[in-house]
Amino acid sequence: MQQEQDLVARAQAWLAEDPDSETRDELGKLIDAADLDELAARFAGTLQFGTAGLRGELGAGPMRMNRAVVMRAAAGLAAYLRAKGQEGGLVVIGYDARHKSADFARDTAAVMTGAGLRAALLPRPLPTPVLAFAIRHLGAVAGVEVTASHNPPRDNGYKVYLGDGSQIVPPADAEIAAEIDAVRSLADVPRPEDGWFTLDEEVLEAYLARTDEVLTNGSPRTARVVYTAMHGVGKEVLTAAFARAGFPEPVLVAEQAEPDPDFPTVAFPNPEEPGAMDLAFATARRAEPDLIVANDPDADRCAVAVPVPGSDEWRMLRGDEVGALLAAHLVHKGARGTFAESIVSSSLLGRIAEAAGLPYEETLTGFKWIARVEGLRYGYEEALGYCVDPEGVRDKDGITAALLVTELASELKEQGRTLLDLLDDLAVEHGLHATDQLSVRVEDLTVIANAMSQLREQPPTSLAGLRVTSSEDLTRGTDRLPPTDGLRYQLDGAVKARVIVRPSGTEPKLKCYLETVVPVADASELAPARERADGILAAIKRDLSAAAGI
Repeated sequence: MQQEQDLVARAQAWLAEDPDSETRDELGKLIDAADLDELAARFAGTLQFGTAGLRGELGAGPMRMNRAVVMRAAAGLAAYLRAKGQEGGLVVIGYDARHKSADFARDTAAVMTGAGLRAALLPRPLPTPVLAFAIRHLGAVAGVEVTASHNPPRDNGYKVYLGDGSQIVPPADAEIAAEIDAVRSLADVPRPEDGWFTLDEEVLEAYLARTDEVLTNGSPRTARVVYTAMHGVGKEVLTAAFARAGFPEPVLVAEQAEPDPDFPTVAFPNPEEPGAMDLAFATARRAEPDLIVANDPDADRCAVAVPVPGSDEWRMLRGDEVGALLAAHLVHKGARGTFAESIVSSSLLGRIAEAAGLPYEETLTGFKWIARVEGLRYGYEEALGYCVDPEGVRDKDGITAALLVTELASELKEQGRTLLDLLDDLAVEHGLHATDQLSVRVEDLTVIANAMSQLREQPPTSLAGLRVTSSEDLTRGTDRLPPTDGLRYQLDGAVKARVIVRPSGTEPKLKCYLETVVPVADASELAPARERADGILAAIKRDLSAAAGI
């Protein structure tokens, strides 16, 4: 009984300082209805601020994304910046078109202003890479992007960058989290009604001018594209970038072209999810382009699909395939500098870099790590993220990646070839690097914890008939990687393979990344090699599922 009274008291205290009439009404109804289960879920703790910032379901209470939570996060970030001697510095704030994004952005601007920092809002909902660019372009000390990227419609998030234009990494995340925890009451957080400013079109023009630099002067610009913005904010910026570059005007997937926070045509607004690309495929069958390009809702990711020869079908390229294609294209263009990728991405990038005499680095998952690689020229990770202009945007950028892959498709088109032909060339030169993923979405997060525990306590000795030659618990870190919650297995036998298992940092998923490398002597061996690789990956999935109890 006392616990129930304490729970209601906490809810009433939160209600008393909630600045949003919508969430006040929502919470008031829960209190009036004595919905103790739902109140317990909302007040079980606080939404944790980490290296992904904040991300969660919209709603009232400290375990949801709402204006009160965002104001506390902004106050914590402001206190952190002041403690680092950045008082008076500029904080740039961007936002997507999700529910409450504009409100969260304005609240952040008010809190920053009240804390003695200068705050600037991007002029309207724009892609995340425009915000990442603006930080360095304007000499800001930090940046905030309000977005939940490709999460479901009910979610929103809060991504923090520091003055180098990269997302935060430890220990900054823990230090900001400590400052957030130190905020006792929103009454203690000054929130003026004005004092910040809204940027004009110059910042977007500067970003678009920078996109020109990823292309080679005089390169072919003939490839025709079907494009979907996936109900997000990419259309305006991508079409402007394509027009500046001189590519044919993209054919838009009309049903998904305009921002819509309800994402009505997809179950999940993520090009990787089943069904998300169906409308793009249908549009492509009518328009018969050379390729399909898709952005996720905040346009920092880029997906590519290509026609299947001899049919009217289309095939999504894996992120690892696009990653390798862009790397090969950059090598062909004479790029110098370090090529980098996350540990869950295909080892093919290392082969390409080695053959070109370029430095190569592996990092933990996430562009917060990739962007920090010294001398970075190109970075990617398998989840459709590509950084092709690190001097402009130190993060993944779905706009410049789309430009570069369309330039590559144009060059190949002039030669009577396709992206699939170049993938074949890479397989013959470096071996067929086939990848797949076992991804399990859960309602109960203990399923993920139990699977990780089971694998740690009873690690597999073989998968798909391949011997596990090394088993690493990445929570201990390695000589080249800081600690992270993950497991890595190296497999050997008739072929080599690799498995990495980790909880997703942004979604309730357990993710298992699989790769096998099948030697290929010449093009005639490609078809049987692919069939063999598919069988191995399917067997690894089956055996790993059993080993993890999922």
